[in-house]
Amino acid sequence: MKKTPDADFLIFDLGNVIIDIDYDKAIRLIKNELSDSHHSKVDQLYRTPFHFDYERGLIDSLTFRDAVRDYFEQSWPDEKVDELWNNLLGKIPAHRLELIKKLKQHFQVGVLSNTNLIHIHAVNDILLRDHGLKNFDPIFDWVFFSHEMGLAKPQAEIYEKMLTDLGTSSDRVVFFDDLPANIKGAADLGIHAVHVTGPNVIFDFFKDV
Repeated sequence: MKKTPDADFLIFDLGNVIIDIDYDKAIRLIKNELSDSHHSKVDQLYRTPFHFDYERGLIDSLTFRDAVRDYFEQSWPDEKVDELWNNLLGKIPAHRLELIKKLKQHFQVGVLSNTNLIHIHAVNDILLRDHGLKNFDPIFDWVFFSHEMGLAKPQAEIYEKMLTDLGTSSDRVVFFDDLPANIKGAADLGIHAVHVTGPNVIFDFFKDV
């Protein structure tokens, strides 16, 4: 194995680590549904209070959909809101899941993701369609979703709750994420955090496993 930290747990973000994410595509497709006067709102969608509340599970999907409709002044049906919201989700490449299965022979593996119920339903549909899996449970030992925890990265509390649930200390965990703020949040607590800057990073990290 490549020189890696002496660890018991490998924890992975979902977006652009396990599943491909394309924010630009989602923003473009939402803008296609709106007049130019609303385009600046699309650019701020992922920074809205209702988005932050939704990924922390502080509001339910019905409330979130209503907030989207109000924000854009549209009367979209629920299905349209979900379609536009899920447009950022791409493929879950099989070789990433195969890597996780391989690593599971040597470590406990888990997910720590800022997400929400609409996205997770769509991700589970992708898993079933492409891999015959109903969810991530057969792949990962641990699944930590922000909307179920009431917390979100890069809050220190979400990493602390994860460590408590794992029953371990920060030095026994390696964490992989694509966002610098989330990497810093984990590293500040002593977790060995690896910044995933491209599709080959996790494979290079474990190339000798």
